[in-house]
Amino acid sequence: MTGAVEAAAALVAGAHSVVVFTGAGMSAESGVPTFRDDLTGLWARFDAERLATPEAFHADPDLVWGWYEWRRSRARRAEPNAGHRAVAALEAAVPGTTVVTQNVDDLHERAGSTAPNHLHGSLFAPRCIGAGAHPAVFPDAEEPQEGRRLAPPRCDACGALVRPGVVWFGEALPEEALRAAVAAAASCDVLLTVGTSGVVYPAAEIPRIAARAGAAVVQVNPDPTPLDAVSTLNLRGTAATILPALVPV
Repeated sequence: MTGAVEAAAALVAGAHSVVVFTGAGMSAESGVPTFRDDLTGLWARFDAERLATPEAFHADPDLVWGWYEWRRSRARRAEPNAGHRAVAALEAAVPGTTVVTQNVDDLHERAGSTAPNHLHGSLFAPRCIGAGAHPAVFPDAEEPQEGRRLAPPRCDACGALVRPGVVWFGEALPEEALRAAVAAAASCDVLLTVGTSGVVYPAAEIPRIAARAGAAVVQVNPDPTPLDAVSTLNLRGTAATILPALVPV
């Protein structure tokens, strides 16, 4: 264990309140590509940012729903890695731990995290486009490897089309989730920022809020990011290799 990792472990062990802020790099270790990289088969000729908008869904709901169901199927086949399991172990060891994620998969939950705060929504929380935005439940289906166009289901409550439960470009983050994340960051002792580029706002502001409030910010990332400047410690490595060493024993 390097000196920097030992120092980070000591910070976590002495903390009363920890925030774990995770990004796409964490899920990539489980084989879940970022949405920009998830363009193969039928989707190879499309620009991801043009599929991930309300306008794209309304213009061609079968295309957009098919892409998201394909992504959901891929995420469902992935398994939590050692980093996800370490986060769940940290929650058990430090009761004041809050998990805030930019990821839209359910790997934190499947690793044992109880209530991760999904800033960008979830592939596993579809809802209708009606005014009531009713949650939708339907059977999982295995999507073909090459992808397909797929008509979205209709809401059982109001008959409106069901849409993916993610935050699209041009949409605000869920107000309650953002408020809870900001409050946790502003009051924590230690914030671990893991596998995030630190450039997607407003989520990227979360570690900066913690730093301004006086918390120790520990970054876990193989590469430099804009968060280097606000981090107390920068641990160069992946979540699966570093996070297990930070869990108090």
